[in-house]
Amino acid sequence: MAKVTYIEHSGTEHVIEVPVGTTIMEGAVKNRVPGIDADCGGACACATCHVFVDAAWIEKTGKPGSMEESMLDFAEGVTPLSRLSCQISMTPELDGIVVRLPAAQH
Repeated sequence: MAKVTYIEHSGTEHVIEVPVGTTIMEGAVKNRVPGIDADCGGACACATCHVFVDAAWIEKTGKPGSMEESMLDFAEGVTPLSRLSCQISMTPELDGIVVRLPAAQH
């Protein structure tokens, strides 16, 4: 298990233990974190699990693939810290990661 802190646009924090090998999106959906809809179920076919990875963690998450980059084109307010949470698999190295949810997903 690894901890993920999800911060809603309002500032409300949810600290959740997410099993290693699952995604940040799965952790949010299973724990009903508001703002992560995951309409496609994690198939990287929508952008409803868009998050902003805290700058201190962005390098550890790796680079988005071409499919993820294409889907991010559909998200609002994309920045260099934007990722689709369905594409970030939890590893022991990501224990403590912080992600923020966009205003458009509340």
